[in-house]
Amino acid sequence: MADTIYNLKISPHTLKKIVEYQSGSIVSRELIKTTKTTITAFAFAQGQGLSEHTTPFTAFAQILEGEASISVDGKKHEVKEGEVLILPADTPHALQAVKEFKMLLTMAR
Repeated sequence: MADTIYNLKISPHTLKKIVEYQSGSIVSRELIKTTKTTITAFAFAQGQGLSEHTTPFTAFAQILEGEASISVDGKKHEVKEGEVLILPADTPHALQAVKEFKMLLTMAR
């Protein structure tokens, strides 16, 4: 896999503005993908979510704005703007937008 940096000029950016909300949708924008790390920005409309799943890699979820309910191994966490949550590898997790929210997800391989 080649290292890729997507559609960002080499200049300062406001994280909250990298992705925008779309009614009834989840919007994602992969920012960096290397053999060891993927960084993706997400915007979840209120009520949208991802059903329970696992990944073989640890992920770091940083809430940029809004509020998400994130369950990890069956335990729910209300995660708000400025907060982070570790999603351990091979552990079931799910996300639900309590309010619309934006998240930066860093996945370490």
